[in-house]
Parts: sequence; structure tokens; C-alpha cells
Amino acid sequence: MLSPEFVNTALFGVYPYICLTVLLLGSLIRFDREPYTWKSDSSQILRRGNLRVGSNLFHYGVLIVVAGHFVGFLTPGWAIDWLLDPAQHQLVAMVIGGIAGAIAIVGLSIVIHRRVFDPRLRLNSRKMDFAVIIMLWLQLALGLATVPLSAAHMNGEMFERLSHYVSGVVTFNAGAASLLLEVPLVYKIHILLGFTIFLISPFTRMVHIWSGVGSLFYLLRPYQIVRTPDRRSKKAARP
Repeated sequence: MLSPEFVNTALFGVYPYICLTVLLLGSLIRFDREPYTWKSDSSQILRRGNLRVGSNLFHYGVLIVVAGHFVGFLTPGWAIDWLLDPAQHQLVAMVIGGIAGAIAIVGLSIVIHRRVFDPRLRLNSRKMDFAVIIMLWLQLALGLATVPLSAAHMNGEMFERLSHYVSGVVTFNAGAASLLLEVPLVYKIHILLGFTIFLISPFTRMVHIWSGVGSLFYLLRPYQIVRTPDRRSKKAARP
């Protein structure tokens, strides 16, 4: 029989790297071999109703959630300890993440209702489209479910443990998985589902996320120089 330590290592020490490898290599292969499928497949042409409200709420909320995860879990301790202690850091993450997560899940619920109950949208949706939005909804719900658990332990210990785990995955720390042995189940499911979303992303419309990240480089590109034709030279060139 498999020991709890072995299962924990397989799920949180090996599985994340499988998911991240598939995410990177799968996205590159799809961009190279099927560039015309690299799109979000917007359904606006079929029906505009509720799309603007639902999509905007979801995207704004989830962008804050994702940014908060990256900043909160990957910022080195020395860079934040001078401003916030672990308990205060956890409180900020709970408040900002909770509000943003609630906004995102409301927006996604509107999007799901629109896609499920509109016959045209439902017929033009693939099974993977429904799978993705349901997984995203569950992920947001699990994230919100961790807020009351975190509120019950405001010493910052759980936040520190999760931060060290995420940092360990990024830095290829072989012992990072052991940090999650005593973590409540809801956190574990939240982490596993997050990596699973990474795993399936290259095979779904979520590949357009890379385009959003890539668009940030436009802020760093040099200005495009447009030269207008000289009218006098045109007149001189006429026979």
C-alpha cells in the first residue's frame, strides 16, 4: 500500500513539474504547428448580452488574483518583512484576494449562465469549453473557501508554509512537497486543480493568456517611425 508520504510527493513534488512542462512545451508546439487556432474564440458575434459585464468582472478579478498569488508567494521574505509581518501579509492577501476572487466568480457565473442557457452558444461550444469554465469556477470557489480557514489561524504560519512550498517548486527544491503533509485538504485540492488547469491549457482556448502576457512587451518596444511622403518630391517626380 502506498504511504501518505509517497502520495504527497507524487502529487505535490512530481505532478507540478509534469503540468508545467506540458504547459510550456505544449504551448510552443501549438503556436508553431497550429497558429490559426491560437485565439480566444470569442462568442460576441453570436450574442453580446451579458458578455461585457461577465467577461470584464471575471478578467479584472482573476488578473488581480493571479498577480496576488505571484507577488504574495514568490516575493522573498526580506523584501516584504520590513513592511509587513507574516500575519499582516496574510491579512492583506485574504482581503484583496477575497474581494477579487468574489468579483471573478460572479463574472464567471454570468459567463457560464450565458453559455449554458443560450441555445446558439451551447451548440457552438466544445466539451472542453465547458470543462475549462467549470474548472475555473471550482478553482475560484476553492480559493474563496480557504479565506475562512485562514481567518481562523491569523498567526501567518499557513501562509508562510504555502509560500515556502511555491518558492520550493520554482527553485526545484526536492523537499518542498513535505511542507504540505499537514495542510488542510481544501488547500491541497486548490493547488492540484491549479496545476491541472496549467496542464490542459495548451489544448484549450486558454492559450490566449500567453498573448496577453506578450502584449506587455509592447510597453518596452521603441516607437514606430512613420514617414509621410513629401508632396514636393512627388510633384517634381511627375513628367
